[in-house]
Amino acid sequence: MKRVSVSKHPDGWKAKVAGNERASKVCTTQAECREFGIGLAKKIGAEFTLHGENGRIRKKNSYGNDPKSIKG
Repeated sequence: MKRVSVSKHPDGWKAKVAGNERASKVCTTQAECREFGIGLAKKIGAEFTLHGENGRIRKKNSYGNDPKSIKG
C-alpha cells in the first residue's frame, strides 16, 4: 500500500508520497499540507500519516484497501 506523509520541511511543511524523491507539495502551514495530503491519499488509495514538529506521528488513517468487515 502506498503512503502519504506530512512532515516538517525547511520551508514549512511537506506532503510526500513514500518512495518519491521529491515532495508532492510544500506548504507554509501544517493544516494546508494536511488537507492536501488527505486529498492525495484518498485519490491514490493510500495510508495517510501526519507528523508533528517533533517528528512523532500525530494522526494516521487509511484511505484504501481496507479489509471488509470481519466476523468476530
